[in-house]
Amino acid sequence: MKKAISGFLLLVLAISAYAANGKDISKSLKLDASSKAIKQWERIFSTPEKMAALGIDKLSAADKAVLQKYLTSHAADSDHPEAAGL
Repeated sequence: MKKAISGFLLLVLAISAYAANGKDISKSLKLDASSKAIKQWERIFSTPEKMAALGIDKLSAADKAVLQKYLTSHAADSDHPEAAGL
């Protein structure tokens, strides 16, 4: 029983280690979270044409959600805007 639980926990940790995070996705698409306000990011994610222009439309639904959360959390008018060089 302990081996099964240990194996399961190891599998969960391995999967989460390889899961993409918002910052990595943002970098791959060359998007800067602090370049727009929260409302601007929300508008982009609600408009298919705007998502396509930035390459967001090619992401999976899960990656889009992670990216949107990252971009709005670190937008220019957020509590924790992304700072250059960090």
